[in-house]
Amino acid sequence: AALVLIAAATVAIVSARSYAGGWNDGSRLATVESLVDRHTLAIDHSIFVQVPSRGESTAPPPYPPDEPDLLAEGTRDKLLINGRFYSDKSPVPAFLMAGVYQGLQWTTGLRAGERPDRFCYWMTLGSSGLAYVIAVWSIFQLGVPLRLPLALRLALTASFGLATVALTYTRHVNNHILLLAVAAALLLNLAWLAEETRMGRIPWLRLIGLGTLTGLGYTIDLGTGPVLLACTLGVIAYRCRSFRPLAAFVLVALPWLALHHAANYAVGGTFRPANSVPQYLQWPGSPFTPQNMTGTWNHPTIGQFITYAAALLVGKRGFLGHNLPLFLALPGIVALLRWRTPELPEILYAACWSGGTWLAYALLSTNYSGVSASIRWFVPLLAPGYYVLAIFLREHPRYRRDFLVLSAWGAVVAGLMWWKGPWMKHMVPFFWPLQVAAL
Repeated sequence: AALVLIAAATVAIVSARSYAGGWNDGSRLATVESLVDRHTLAIDHSIFVQVPSRGESTAPPPYPPDEPDLLAEGTRDKLLINGRFYSDKSPVPAFLMAGVYQGLQWTTGLRAGERPDRFCYWMTLGSSGLAYVIAVWSIFQLGVPLRLPLALRLALTASFGLATVALTYTRHVNNHILLLAVAAALLLNLAWLAEETRMGRIPWLRLIGLGTLTGLGYTIDLGTGPVLLACTLGVIAYRCRSFRPLAAFVLVALPWLALHHAANYAVGGTFRPANSVPQYLQWPGSPFTPQNMTGTWNHPTIGQFITYAAALLVGKRGFLGHNLPLFLALPGIVALLRWRTPELPEILYAACWSGGTWLAYALLSTNYSGVSASIRWFVPLLAPGYYVLAIFLREHPRYRRDFLVLSAWGAVVAGLMWWKGPWMKHMVPFFWPLQVAAL
């Protein structure tokens, strides 16, 4: 157990980069900097928006020197609202990261404008790096309530941490690995809830933890958050069979929902995601239009929608092809639904949340999640995928060799993605030959 934590922490420390790699993390870091240094959510004066030229500042650049567009213009993941620019990312994760930055500023005197390299590194390590450690630890601990042998627990944990897109998303600040950590911890607690309710106990602390995790997950990604909330509510209602535990769960989750929507309304004057308002994307030089923005139906025909939905899973950006062990989860979930294992409610939960997230983004996007390694919106779905794999391999150990083969090839793909970083502009090198070799 100690070695798992040490290994995950080492990966996080080595992986974190000391600059913003693209618009996505630049936008998030701009909000954190502005909250602490200027006490506002507006990012107009952030170093990640107004990048100083080399002659104006002796500080390290906030973006990599081989990215002239980023160095010249800064992040374009921003909204123009009432004459001021704001990040298009959800606000609550920025509040939490601002707490980390404020603590560093009090203890070390760190200021983003003076040392953007240190600011980027510690923000990456304190958000994405920490999330990676939590996610890996949760997958390892999941083997206890599921009664997995130690060898299988270690194999699943190594595969999850080193043979999937989780590895590359440790390199820069992003929402997606944050939600992956929440999802992994949520599934761990749901596994324990199933054990405890079978013994006739209602674990109130467990319900408080589940409410907190679900509420936080909702605030991180409004595309998958509502699906996550509905599915978690359903499985808790089934396991507890009582109104009071369900009410406790809802009461704990509600403040997180209220915080998100209050902050979103204060900035954008709307309760829906601010980045789904076309008017806020209409600023000079904006790369976003009503035709390519996420949050609306933009498919010209039903046929193109079906093609796009399939490509999200198995195309050149497809999530399954970039996480090869998940190919075994597809027949695994079918088998587990047929044979009705004791964890059937949680398996249905995993299937409904994953399927609902996939369908939501297939319906309301056309841009394959922008410039990123695979489909960044689906990174949190690694957690339910590995939950299914854990039970399937426990029930059918003869498939463990297949899992190891897929994980070995998956580690090659993951290593290439880690080298390129999460904001990849091109396909993984040798992507299709690696797919053929693994399958």
